[in-house]
Amino acid sequence: MNRNKLSKRLLALSAAMTMALCQSAFAGETVELNLQDAMTRAFNTNPAISIAGYEVKSAKATLDAARSSHLFSINAQHVTQRGGYDDDRYATTIVKNGGNIDLVTVNTGKQIGNSHTNAITASLPIYTGGKLRGATRQAKANYKATLEGKQLAYNTMRSTVTNGYCTMLQADNLQKLGRESVERLADHLKNVEAQYEVGVVAKVDVLRSQVELANAKQSLIQAENAYQISEANLNRIVGLPMDTTLKLDNILDYVPYENDMAYCLDYAAKNRPELEQARQGVEAAKGALMVARSGHMPQVAATASQAWSDSNWPGDENGNWGVGVSVNFNVFDSGVTLSKIHGAQADLAKAEETYRDTVDAVNLDVRSNYLGLREAEKRIHTTQTAVEQAEEDYRIAKLRYMNGVGTNTDVLDAQVALTDAKTNYLQALYDYKTCMTDLETAIGVPMQFPTAVTVEPKLAEAEKAVNEKAEEE
Repeated sequence: MNRNKLSKRLLALSAAMTMALCQSAFAGETVELNLQDAMTRAFNTNPAISIAGYEVKSAKATLDAARSSHLFSINAQHVTQRGGYDDDRYATTIVKNGGNIDLVTVNTGKQIGNSHTNAITASLPIYTGGKLRGATRQAKANYKATLEGKQLAYNTMRSTVTNGYCTMLQADNLQKLGRESVERLADHLKNVEAQYEVGVVAKVDVLRSQVELANAKQSLIQAENAYQISEANLNRIVGLPMDTTLKLDNILDYVPYENDMAYCLDYAAKNRPELEQARQGVEAAKGALMVARSGHMPQVAATASQAWSDSNWPGDENGNWGVGVSVNFNVFDSGVTLSKIHGAQADLAKAEETYRDTVDAVNLDVRSNYLGLREAEKRIHTTQTAVEQAEEDYRIAKLRYMNGVGTNTDVLDAQVALTDAKTNYLQALYDYKTCMTDLETAIGVPMQFPTAVTVEPKLAEAEKAVNEKAEEE
């Protein structure tokens, strides 16, 4: 291997190592993240939001096409062809021969030649039996449904981000609690070993304390692993590298929820996107039924045409025009139209049942999340008191053991009770926060978009002008 090739390979290897080190440095960076920043990142990077936006654009294009079908259309056509007969053609002509009339047959050949024709045709639908009106109604309903779908995507993403954020906070709290438990047990073990050295306590107290410390360390390892998983999950949600270190603001606090069940049910009936989607599904099915029934109605259109034809290109001679009205009526199609009507009627019935089922599902969802919120709220109050009592119980048990009037079992039991009480309190806070987020999603509270995201607070209202125009049509 010559020196130039070796130098090039060394340079390439050096560059690759430098890039790898730089990537690992960037990938493992620390990011401070509050809830609003997490929302913004998720809205700008998560595919679910982009998909919902494209669905709205597609439905809007379909609605525009349905509206345009009510207007006139102009079609221009040009045909150039060369052709003739496979065999010679003969024509009989009358020839006067003096006072006589003779019939003469003339061979006209295969009549091979060029033909150029041009035509412009304008058409305006006059009456379609509800076909165009039904198609527009169906397209408008589908468009409104996609608007609600986009709002639903934002609401769902808010719930996903908030729950992921709170899960990481909860995992962080639990690993801190695990460290506290290990530290308490380690301090207690030192005290037990000191008393054992002077012959105050038995060996069994040392062994039992060591076992409890080992169990606490095992629980801490599991808590630390759960934290790392929750951190990676939140990184995925907000579009950051999986190994990014996150520093979050603590939002696991208790803020009273003032609304009652009746308010939540009423709010959900007016704002839940799935309900409006189901309503629009019924409207779309009605539009499809109108289209199916139009097959039994006449189709009337006004037409106007101008045409030219010539054997020489471009065929702009021998012009002719025409205006008129065309009427098409399906007299008999072996039951095809009737079958389409029956199918559309079944789809309408299915859409109505879907709406009824959606109403029940929404009511159940609201009730479940509301009751879960109130249950977690009660647990916050009871576990907060339990933590204070468990701390005092552990303090007394520790003092009694140090003074020789208590047992090692009393201290260890008090330690377990204190850890359980704090765990229950943190779990109640976490459940309360996630239940509140889920309840807001269940009743359809529109996502209050961060300023970095350039979307409207209520997507259906953003298309108000379009919908009003559709209503007029």
